[in-house]
Amino acid sequence: MLAEFTVVPIGEGESVSRHVAECVRIVDESGLDYRVNPMGTVVEGGFDEVMSVICACHKKVAGTCARVETIIRIDDRKGVDHAIRSKIESVEKKLKKRLKE
Repeated sequence: MLAEFTVVPIGEGESVSRHVAECVRIVDESGLDYRVNPMGTVVEGGFDEVMSVICACHKKVAGTCARVETIIRIDDRKGVDHAIRSKIESVEKKLKKRLKE
């Protein structure tokens, strides 16, 4: 399963990189495969593992500010492993070039 999520601390000003770094640390320590992008983080793993990581990130940010919005988008495709990389490789193959990282 892939899940892209964004945790938004509301009322914390324009820069939220401190909160992003805290969440990325949690994701990294989970051992799950992930990619950070400018608008969120994509995590790959089993449903319970992925949701547990997202929950931990939400709770971490909620512990430091009064209001938090967490947005989650899930792609749950049975029998597919390494979906983060394979989805990118599929597009690269069609374009016949590597995508920017």
